[in-house]
Amino acid sequence: MKKIYVFLTIFMSTIIMLNASPSNRYITEHSCSKAKAAILRKGCTISDKLIDRGLNQAAAFWTSADGSQDEFVEFCTKNFCLNLEEKDQLFERLCSNFETILGHNNRVTIELLRPSHVKGYESLPIDDIFGAYNGLAHFNADMFNNKIAFIVIMNFPHFTLREKVNNGENWTIRQWGYVRLGDVFTDRAPASAEQQINAATAAAENYIANYNIYMGMVWSDKNIRYWTPDVQLITHWGLRDELKAAYSDPVSGTDKQSIIYNILTRITDQTIAEDVINKDEYIWYPSTNQTFVQRVEIRGKSENNKRYEHLLRNFKAIKASDEYYEDDNFITRKFEGEYEISVEQAEKLFTSLLSSPQVKEVAELISKRLGRKLQPFDIWYDGFKARSSMDQRKLDSITMSKYPNTEAFANDLPNILVKLGFTKARAKFICDHVTVDPSVGAGHAWESMMRDDNSMLRTRIGENGMDYKGYNIGIHEFGHNVEQTISLHEVDNYFMRGVPNTAFTEALAFTFQNRDLELLGLGNNDTINEDLNTLDIFWNCYEIMGVSLVDIKTWQWMYAHPKANAEQLRNAVMNIAKEVWNLYYAPIFKEKDQVILACYSHMIVDPLYLSAYPIGHLIDFQLEQYLKGKKIGPEVERIFAMGHLTPDLWLQRAVGQKLSTTPLLNATSNAVIDVANYDKQIKKERKETKVIKKKKSK
Repeated sequence: MKKIYVFLTIFMSTIIMLNASPSNRYITEHSCSKAKAAILRKGCTISDKLIDRGLNQAAAFWTSADGSQDEFVEFCTKNFCLNLEEKDQLFERLCSNFETILGHNNRVTIELLRPSHVKGYESLPIDDIFGAYNGLAHFNADMFNNKIAFIVIMNFPHFTLREKVNNGENWTIRQWGYVRLGDVFTDRAPASAEQQINAATAAAENYIANYNIYMGMVWSDKNIRYWTPDVQLITHWGLRDELKAAYSDPVSGTDKQSIIYNILTRITDQTIAEDVINKDEYIWYPSTNQTFVQRVEIRGKSENNKRYEHLLRNFKAIKASDEYYEDDNFITRKFEGEYEISVEQAEKLFTSLLSSPQVKEVAELISKRLGRKLQPFDIWYDGFKARSSMDQRKLDSITMSKYPNTEAFANDLPNILVKLGFTKARAKFICDHVTVDPSVGAGHAWESMMRDDNSMLRTRIGENGMDYKGYNIGIHEFGHNVEQTISLHEVDNYFMRGVPNTAFTEALAFTFQNRDLELLGLGNNDTINEDLNTLDIFWNCYEIMGVSLVDIKTWQWMYAHPKANAEQLRNAVMNIAKEVWNLYYAPIFKEKDQVILACYSHMIVDPLYLSAYPIGHLIDFQLEQYLKGKKIGPEVERIFAMGHLTPDLWLQRAVGQKLSTTPLLNATSNAVIDVANYDKQIKKERKETKVIKKKKSK
């Protein structure tokens, strides 16, 4: 599950936007020089370079509406810190005040959304209106209007990613706090620009949210209907998950997968008929794309590029705001700003795994396990999960008995942490800062933004107790809560709270989730489970890294062709998807020109988010490898108390390695051998069992 970042994105346009600078600068260099001279005359001992950087960055945002040239000089002279003692006093006050503003606004949002997120509330139309209320909607503009933003920019200027990477290792945690404060006010885009982006993304989200396929109306080439009328699957998540689930069906699984693959392809290339989207009026044969009503074929029109109209609208809204940023390219802002990894580094990571010899090794193992040649839909092979052989009903019985209600789960959280190696005192401290609620949806973790508040853990708890799926999600979300608590309470200062990016908090959540059976007393020391998990991570990376490359290359194409229409964009995406497929997948699956790598809904609703997944998988694996054989509690407390460093520096200090595919690749080669031998042994044992049964029957 995604960790919910509400105020992080509002407050830290910070990590998303780089060193913004209006194109028509109002303040002159002469005014900056006058301000510097006046500051030095007051006895300022701050270095010349920092004075120049702070004044120049403040000048880049100052407009005539903020004051005259002389008023700029006077403001800077009055508010520039003269020494490190004054700077530290200002920093501490800003830490306190920002925690107050963000923390209480965060709590307001949590409470207003409670009827939508937590079970037990009667749904009212007004809930959605209050849920959409954002007390910090004008926070950035307010901070510039009251000139607090200028005080911050002057005294705590922004540093680029390159500067952070080159110098960060030598900075103290307090200096890192100064730098993170310098990330806060790095754009002054007008509210209208943000509104355009919000309108585009909201329309895209609505489009995807209502994009369901009624599977009971989907027929195979042999006129077989595999799904009941009540089955509705959303693109792409529901369709993909149904395809994965079909691996457990030895009779009809492959047929179902072929049908779903054809559906996803039709959606992606937009040949899908509009009449079968969110409707149950027509029988549909996805392989031929024919639709029928009472055996009469109906030739309906295709969706006609609506999917790519939304993608294009997102691009145009975002590009329209580029003028307000010095780095006028969203791709760079997303990667270097939010992920703090350059797009070149991300692409290099992805291609290093996609082109590795381990891909062929794992593919051959999957083919043997399936007993057939691989099909393109096997990019979603789901047979490496260690828990797949366990009886779901037995697991449900165990978790429902152990956790009959919310209170039982909440009361057991300290015990869970103790099992993971936390001391009783630290387990109590962490759990005292986590509140558990029964969730309306699948579940989520909502962070606290102040130390006097609690983070929220939401998961599904039914009338008969918490089933295994709810428990599994609950453990995942609890991992988020543990990170949220440690990285808020144990860091040196407020601006260092959190982790480098979303992928890092997901890493700890997966670390907890991977131990869910162990926490129930069902785990074992069988190393084959570890090997299976390694192969599962590797194959997931193989699939999602290709998807991420298509996402990146699509945005690069849109920037190179800003006047393209939806049809041209669709054609470009199809070509990009085929290009990536043919390079990294066709040699394995022996089929060319597949477009399925462009099927993900994230491309439409969440621009350039997809890369967070493979990056998260790599971080998760490196963290797991490091934690092997160690007490998790003390290590987690040490690692996540480091706070918001850059990704490579965080990993280097956490596990002794920078972000890399090498640990996963090495482990994968070993895992392939182990699992292949394991499969042979299982096959041999089953054969011997059959022989024995046959002899007994005689």
